[in-house]
Amino acid sequence: MEKKKTLYFGAGWFNEKQNKAYQEAMAALKENPTVDLENSYIPLDNQYKGIRVDEHPEYLHDIEWASATYNNDLVGIKTSDIMLGVYLPEEEDVGLGMELGYALSQGKYILLVIPDEDYGKPINLMSWGVCDNAIKISELKDFDFNKPRYNFYDGAVY
Repeated sequence: MEKKKTLYFGAGWFNEKQNKAYQEAMAALKENPTVDLENSYIPLDNQYKGIRVDEHPEYLHDIEWASATYNNDLVGIKTSDIMLGVYLPEEEDVGLGMELGYALSQGKYILLVIPDEDYGKPINLMSWGVCDNAIKISELKDFDFNKPRYNFYDGAVY
């Protein structure tokens, strides 16, 4: 039996471009035999009490919901093998930046996954510095999570 790694799936879903990248990355992961997607942590599927903020934005003002969702996400990062961040170079996401930094502090391997059409565009210096590797979404289905390696991003930083 192949070893499979669990992931923390950091990705936005708040606009059309983010949602498209989210769906493309998730589809690729479903094809990847080195990922244990069933036991991975997907924040959108783990919001407190099953209340999805994309369907109920009023909960962004609920302290209990916000605190529990935030803390569950930290647990998700701590208990996952690898931090995967779906990264859009022209839409820097503060939440993803925080997740990447926390994953680094936990000693996690960090993989940025960038939409093919955006790969090579300048990315934030801090996101670039924290990641161990950055790949195109089209490469995600074949990425061997059992053998993560360091590699340079083929683009500039800002």
